Amino acid sequence: MSESPHPQSEPSNGRENASRRAVLTGLGATALSLAAAGFVAPEALGASLQDKRAQTPAAAPLEAACVLTPEQTEGPYYLDLETVRKNITEGKTGVPLTLRTTVIDTRTCAPIPNVAVDIWHCDAVGIYSGYVAGGSTPDTTFLRGVQLTNSSGVAEFTTIYPGWYVGRALHIHLKTHVGGTVSGGTYEGGHVSHTGQLYFPENYNTQVAALTPYRTNTARRTLNSQDGIYRNGGSSTLLAITLVGSTLSEGVIGTVVLGINPTATP
Repeated sequence: MSESPHPQSEPSNGRENASRRAVLTGLGATALSLAAAGFVAPEALGASLQDKRAQTPAAAPLEAACVLTPEQTEGPYYLDLETVRKNITEGKTGVPLTLRTTVIDTRTCAPIPNVAVDIWHCDAVGIYSGYVAGGSTPDTTFLRGVQLTNSSGVAEFTTIYPGWYVGRALHIHLKTHVGGTVSGGTYEGGHVSHTGQLYFPENYNTQVAALTPYRTNTARRTLNSQDGIYRNGGSSTLLAITLVGSTLSEGVIGTVVLGINPTATP
């Protein structure tokens, strides 16, 4: 986008001071709400706000939580099973992954409880349940499930690090549902407020690809930078990865913050 040929004049000192006071007030409110949600330790609030007064870049992590996460395609492998369960592995082998998603209301910057986080992804060799034989086989349900966010807006799953298939980087599909209820172990009703995908840092993808059973996957691996879907906002849902133990094979924890408008019906 070209720059405006008529740049705006600088504000007067009065307007500048008023603007600065408004920004600091907003940052303070954001920090307090995130502290209540468990993102910022209350005792760290003073130092956090001092840092924000000293340098603007420090505000980025807090502000990022209040930005709508870009939507991405549902893809061809979604099944409307809505089974509520934390452990979705069903015996599938791979690097253990604890996935923690935190859902934030971008209108208030506060975490949202009781949001149904619905995820699905392929196994280590690129196969989705429900499509094992190349067609729909809904009797298989591995690596699919729903969890409701707790009072801190967090939904947690026990799964495995996904594999890959031709043309796509390693990813996890995700929907958020709002306004429904759980009945008989299934989430029912409500509406979808976000559809997106989660991604993994390439340095971990490379290490995982060398492990069993991933190394038996004969499909050529597509890097994040080569994936057209990732390039359309995928960096905003790149998981932060931490090791559970001293080696990757012991498992990892992947965390991400999703900013949604719960009233949206995209």
